[in-house]
Amino acid sequence: MLWDHSEGIESMKKRKKIVVIGGGTGTFVALTGLKRHPYDLTAIVTMMDSGGSSGRLRDELGVLPPGDIRQCIVALSTSTRLLRKMFNYRFEEGGLTGHTFGNIFLSTLEKSTGSIKKAIEEVGKILRIQGEVVPVTFDKTELCVELADGRIIKGETHIDVVEGVEKRARIKDAFLTPKVSANPDAVSAILNADFVLIGPGDLYTSIIPNLLVKGIKEALSKTSGKVVFVLNLMTKHGQTTDYSAKEHLSDLQKYIGDKTIDYILVNSKKPNNKALVWYEEYGEEPVKDDLPTKKNIIRRDLISSFILGQNPGDELKRSIIRHSPKKLADEVNSLVS
Repeated sequence: MLWDHSEGIESMKKRKKIVVIGGGTGTFVALTGLKRHPYDLTAIVTMMDSGGSSGRLRDELGVLPPGDIRQCIVALSTSTRLLRKMFNYRFEEGGLTGHTFGNIFLSTLEKSTGSIKKAIEEVGKILRIQGEVVPVTFDKTELCVELADGRIIKGETHIDVVEGVEKRARIKDAFLTPKVSANPDAVSAILNADFVLIGPGDLYTSIIPNLLVKGIKEALSKTSGKVVFVLNLMTKHGQTTDYSAKEHLSDLQKYIGDKTIDYILVNSKKPNNKALVWYEEYGEEPVKDDLPTKKNIIRRDLISSFILGQNPGDELKRSIIRHSPKKLADEVNSLVS
């Protein structure tokens, strides 16, 4: 029986377009789960990373930070497990300590082709990705925050990392220096989206940096797509210390403008006690759910049962608990359908 091309084209037309905005492990988790469903996926990725392997490559080679791009590409990959593992491999010794193979590969391609967009296309072919990975901007910029005590902190890594458990004044405002414009592909993806998934991820270093890029907030205000916010599992020391769910939402709304957040996904299951003890050492705790009872606020067990270890070669502290890719994707799928 011959395949009916008209049916195939019609099927592609009906695929829901889902845009995921963020960066880091949160976006990796979301994409890993969503790629198992028949969606047209686009990841819009922050380009303000200045720490770890990405920061070193950015400073030494003058490239755009590749780490968040790499994670999204691997998440969307349909290639062999070995190839995916290789791109996430982090060196633990020698001069390459802290670097991942994928970061070096992407930076090499960017230098040789002169374009991070071309580099993403080529790596996407190698890893056979199911979807698009779109840098939020191609311009180089630094993330900055002004604290309530008037202090200015420049650089994503300095905002993200706080020595010890010293209390820092709350973040009053976030901005980019210099100001930069959005990648037209990112704007187009948002305008044409059926659903825009924001998060999960650290509020001030994974999510808000995307919203500070000129053209992103404006695209969100114009899109007819539904906006879904995935609340983080834990507070982030120095960024959202002692923040409740309402405060996360309030800060996000400040940068998203007048666009309505249609759905909020909240984890309802308490994390493992062993994990809670680990987070307590860093002054972090589960986000307190003080949101009202409404139909658009969806409370579910969204947490993964796995506790992750810290890679010896990694210079940065990573979350040891994360959202479950399957549970998160299942909830998004129920909203879509």
